[in-house]
Amino acid sequence: MERVEDYVALTPGVTIVTNTAEVADSQVNIRGINGARDAENNYALIIDGVLRTNPAALNREYSNLQQIEVLKGPQGALYGRNAAAGAIVITTKKPGNEVEGEVKVSGAEDNTFLVSGSLSGPLVKDELFVRLHADYRTSDGYYRNSFLDSKTIDGFEGWNVDGRILWEPSAATSLDTQIHYGEVDANAIVFNASFQLPAFAQFLGIPEFFEDVNDHRFVFQPNITSFNNQTALELSTKLDHDLEWATLTGWLLYSDIDNNFGADGTSGAFGFFNNEPTCRQTTAELFAAGVTLPPPQILGPTPEQSIFGPYTPTSCDGTQFQVRNQEDVSFELRLASPAGQALRWLAGVYYLHIDREVGVNLGIDKGAGITRALFVPPSGTNPTEQLVHDNFRTNVYAVFGQLAYDLTPDLEGSVALRYDREVRRVRNLVPADARTQFVDFDGPPFTGGAPLNPGLSPIINPSGVIPPQKRAFEQVQPKVSLTWRVDPEWTLFANWGVGFRSGGFNNLGSAATVDLFFNSTIGAGVKIADVFRKETSNATEAGFRGRLFGGRLRLEGAYYHTIVDDMQFFEFFVGPFGLLRVVSNIDKVRIDGFEVSAHARPASWLDLYAAFNFTDSSIKRNDSRPDTVGNKSPLTAKYTLNGGAMLTLPVLDDVDWILRADGRLTGPTWFHTVQDEQRPTIFGVPADYSVTRRDAFFLLDLRTGFETARWSLMAFATNLTKERYLAEVIPAIEFGGSFVSPGALRRFGAEFRVKF
Repeated sequence: MERVEDYVALTPGVTIVTNTAEVADSQVNIRGINGARDAENNYALIIDGVLRTNPAALNREYSNLQQIEVLKGPQGALYGRNAAAGAIVITTKKPGNEVEGEVKVSGAEDNTFLVSGSLSGPLVKDELFVRLHADYRTSDGYYRNSFLDSKTIDGFEGWNVDGRILWEPSAATSLDTQIHYGEVDANAIVFNASFQLPAFAQFLGIPEFFEDVNDHRFVFQPNITSFNNQTALELSTKLDHDLEWATLTGWLLYSDIDNNFGADGTSGAFGFFNNEPTCRQTTAELFAAGVTLPPPQILGPTPEQSIFGPYTPTSCDGTQFQVRNQEDVSFELRLASPAGQALRWLAGVYYLHIDREVGVNLGIDKGAGITRALFVPPSGTNPTEQLVHDNFRTNVYAVFGQLAYDLTPDLEGSVALRYDREVRRVRNLVPADARTQFVDFDGPPFTGGAPLNPGLSPIINPSGVIPPQKRAFEQVQPKVSLTWRVDPEWTLFANWGVGFRSGGFNNLGSAATVDLFFNSTIGAGVKIADVFRKETSNATEAGFRGRLFGGRLRLEGAYYHTIVDDMQFFEFFVGPFGLLRVVSNIDKVRIDGFEVSAHARPASWLDLYAAFNFTDSSIKRNDSRPDTVGNKSPLTAKYTLNGGAMLTLPVLDDVDWILRADGRLTGPTWFHTVQDEQRPTIFGVPADYSVTRRDAFFLLDLRTGFETARWSLMAFATNLTKERYLAEVIPAIEFGGSFVSPGALRRFGAEFRVKF
């Protein structure tokens, strides 16, 4: 396993959405608490004891892995900021006195290749050690652009270099310094549109206007080749010093991750650019050439005679270019008592500064591709037609501590407390004097002359000014735990804790835009704010861990109950203003569930495992969309079932044959708060979203080959049974449809690894 999603696939009650929109976008759901796109993480990501705060830091290659743990439930006191749903703890191998290295080469279908290598050893014996690593991965991806006849839908190319210096000047002191640099050049926006407009299906006789998302047949034919570029630089240093009466741990992290992507647009359905010459020309030429669009779309000789969805081969969609850059500096200091005493304690402080830039641009497609800038003047080849662009700055201050006491030799009680205060500022960066050429916020007809940011329009904002804003969010997060070692084989535990995720700012002008175009025109009744509220959760858990048959069978189980207040949730709007990404709040969500797992080793050559999670969730209050009360928590699978086996059979004195199978059944999943409801749309007819739940799906991976202490040669297959499933569904409620992304297809490959 080199990527976190490989491990998540083996973890019950945890799901992840990644690589559907862009490489920096990963949404992790842990026991019903979802990660909202464009918000902070809902989990703490710890790499070798250092907390990473950038949401883009998760989705990358990890070298020299020793262990990955997914801890569930509030973990703030021990693992840090944003650990409301849990923590992902990654530990890599330390360099030591032995000179050792590893080279791995793998190849698979779709021109998929990975090359990685590492080397470690001492610079000064017993004192100074170093490890170097580099990797390169490339793939054409699974899907093809049928219009451009190219594999440019979900391709990927990326490389990383890592360095680590471990200094141990004495038995009491160690200084661990790491640097990571990586670059990615990939595709973006692996989506089609699926429509949920039954009135159109009946009136026009086109059944695809009312489509179950699970039945969608994917056709990719944009005229724009998408791109996604990321550069990541991370530098950390961590000090551990034994003071005899306590251990002092301190770390400092600098992170700078820049991410941008460009892709075909979504605006063809609104007719923004019907009178733009390139739109009219490409429509006529493609119609004359006999090009067809997948239903329910229709390509006619003119835009007015066509029915367009998003991402068509014409230029009438426009383009999109988005930027998400973040630079942050953080440090933590903590003191911890020795582990062997009856009363154990921990105390620490934490600071974080974030400087984040977020921009979303709608551009006019003049046939010259995408200009990689958020603002392009009307004289440019890809003029900006709509823009939200803001700078977000955050300062975070936290103190935390924990007391653990052995109430009896077999019963431990602990109390933890964390206090966070986040001060957030936002400043709008859209040029106030720039004007559109077509989009006018009151069309059709679209005659332009409006500000680029809908929030600057006098129709929406009479002042014509978006002033800077500042807000503070704070929370005390207690946690109480009891652990009873019933006997050497069995342990019972229970805990209660409060989780916290800070509120923040949407792009300024979001609330006014939704009010004007959806609430005042079609009576959508959607409540969106420029400031979204903090999320808090009260989580209770009780469970057991045990062993049978001398440790050959290990069992675990837990029941959990969580109340989430103001759960943060991503909403995507498209309309006569262009597109809008916002974070909203679900006022109250109840989550109940249980999970059980078993690991067995009936023989020295056979390992078996199985794990099951069931989550029952219910929205109890949602002022943003009141008719969704009683629905399920979004992005939460009803259940997950994992199982697998590994055989290790000797074939020669030092050669083993390995066969491993891993399967996962993921239950039905809703991706929005709107589920079985009908909702008004900008097209004047209601949409029915009862067909937007992702069906359950089963994935099977297989791996087999030969292994020695020095080398291994393996063949592998992912998604062996060729399961067709959806990676993500993003309903755009007032648009009358959903943006759907396909899952990975079957892929065969081989891998060779050598150690020295």
